Amino acid sequence: MPSTAVQQFLLHLSRDPLLQVKVQAAITADEVAMLAQELGYAVSGSDLLLLDGQHEAGIRVTRVDHPGEYPGRYY
Repeated sequence: MPSTAVQQFLLHLSRDPLLQVKVQAAITADEVAMLAQELGYAVSGSDLLLLDGQHEAGIRVTRVDHPGEYPGRYY
């Protein structure tokens, strides 16, 4: 069983196609975190960004670089 809130959220995400659509439509990690928080998971955008490039519960977490961000801030 997943032990962290992020892992629990990603497991939920892997089983919920409607939530997957909402997450794909989100522009920032904070928006994804808000979706998680609405479902009761204590997840922050920073938590999600730290998982960049990793697979959890069949979900690959990918950070999208946006112009103007500080390089290396989350890794």
